Amino acid sequence: MTKKTAPDILRIAVAQLNPTVGDIAGNLAKAREARADAARQGADIVLFTELFLAGYPPEDLVLKPSFLNACERAAEDFAKDTADGGPGVIIGTPLKRKSGTHNSIIVADGGKILAERYKLDLPNYGEFDEKRVFQAGPEMQGPVNFRGVRLGIPICEDIWGDVAICETLAESGAEILLVPNGSPYYRAKIDIRHQVVIRQVIECGLPMIYANQLGGQDELIFDGASFAIGADKTLAFQMSQFEEAVDVTTWKRTGDHWVCSEGPMSKIPEREEADYRACMLGLRDYVNKNGFKNVVLGLSGGIDSAICAALAVDALGEERLRAVMMPYRYTSKDSLKDAEDCARALGCRYDIVPIFEPVEGFLHTLTQLFEGTKEGITEENLQSRARGTILMAISNKFGSMVVTTGNKSEMSVGYATLYGDMNGGFNPIKDLYKMQVYALSRWRNSHVPPGALGPSGEVIPANIIDKAPSAELRENQTDQDSLPPYPVLDDILECLVENEMGVDDIVARGHDRATVMRIEHLLYIAEYKRRQAAPGVKITKKNFGRDRRYPITNRFRDRG
Repeated sequence: MTKKTAPDILRIAVAQLNPTVGDIAGNLAKAREARADAARQGADIVLFTELFLAGYPPEDLVLKPSFLNACERAAEDFAKDTADGGPGVIIGTPLKRKSGTHNSIIVADGGKILAERYKLDLPNYGEFDEKRVFQAGPEMQGPVNFRGVRLGIPICEDIWGDVAICETLAESGAEILLVPNGSPYYRAKIDIRHQVVIRQVIECGLPMIYANQLGGQDELIFDGASFAIGADKTLAFQMSQFEEAVDVTTWKRTGDHWVCSEGPMSKIPEREEADYRACMLGLRDYVNKNGFKNVVLGLSGGIDSAICAALAVDALGEERLRAVMMPYRYTSKDSLKDAEDCARALGCRYDIVPIFEPVEGFLHTLTQLFEGTKEGITEENLQSRARGTILMAISNKFGSMVVTTGNKSEMSVGYATLYGDMNGGFNPIKDLYKMQVYALSRWRNSHVPPGALGPSGEVIPANIIDKAPSAELRENQTDQDSLPPYPVLDDILECLVENEMGVDDIVARGHDRATVMRIEHLLYIAEYKRRQAAPGVKITKKNFGRDRRYPITNRFRDRG
């Protein structure tokens, strides 16, 4: 009987796909379709992403026995598919075993599950809280023999921490490392992933394939951008960002190493394009995965609602957006014209619903209660709340999801009205500071991102970008009446929020101490509003909610 020799060529397909949390049947169907595609391309094995069959992150669904049972049945069914002689598979699923419930992968070939591997290093920081629902794998497990090639399969965080998992796999005989990941997007994250993988390659001396999930899941965006680093520490292949793909890469045995001889080398978008596409993908998936047919937003003639309208049309198409202008006595002629011009440029439906009567009705009803008091913010907020009520009525009547349009600068300092302009189901610019909103608006006027359904050309009128921002809740009001200029405000906020800097350090950057202390105070007292805000796309390393969890009741102030 002749002995089988190990192959010198291995064709590895990377399935960079967009699963939906909880849609086990749909995710299995997507995996089967991807495997069939990989088979047509001549793949030997298909690498899927972390917890693919469950969708990632499944959070407390993992605590539900029926959910775990359904995931395992899907994994077993998928393993049986490999009896057809086609590609083997590596796919992520939660598995409950005697040692606990594990974030796991199965390796299947020839109609059988060859091996299970469990995640050892569970992340518990930022947007991750896996220790809440999973137990770490009980012990280090060695490589898996797949058709004569020994594959090391660490799972996501297993390569990010200081634990020498990759080095141990190499010492155990692994030849190539295949890593399924669920790594969310934030600005410049791709560079960080590359650095993490290069560090591991230097330590273990093995090539590493990094397969990353794609798609929006609530506030998280998974951007794909799967890649590999060769044993020589160079980029072996790079898949596209923000796009589904099943790409087959060819690996050849050269001496003691495997070398990638064929694979994609996609161009990664620059900063503004990446942020815009992340917002677009997040909005599209939130709307579609939650079953909304269309969306509605208040189009005020300002920059925030304009970019949200552009994102909605790009993500969903012009026929799925209804823009509503709700003028009051302080609404300027410029705003009326700018809103109409924006809607016309985007091609979406545009309605005008004046709010004079409801606002005056509220004021009349409250006359006796407010007698003897000075008119001010309370009366101004009635305008915002009337608009919010109208948008929610449209939502209830027609099943449209309300798109919320507040930026991170406003939400940081509480310049948003609860049950007014904060109403809505999802906010695509929630994690963008005001100056970033301007930058992305200018970028969109010059570019149409791949996959966008909106038109080319200027979709956000130049006057909206150029004019002074205003909530238009009183005569001749501008945002800068009560806030420092946005370049100053945003820099202070980035220091406080993203970098957790102290007042003294921020003042040392050239900012006025009283201004910094005032902004810090506003940031703290607005926490209760942010807790009631709609979810929105995570763009920065520290978004409100998942990443930054400050107490509402909080008397600390930095006095230097």
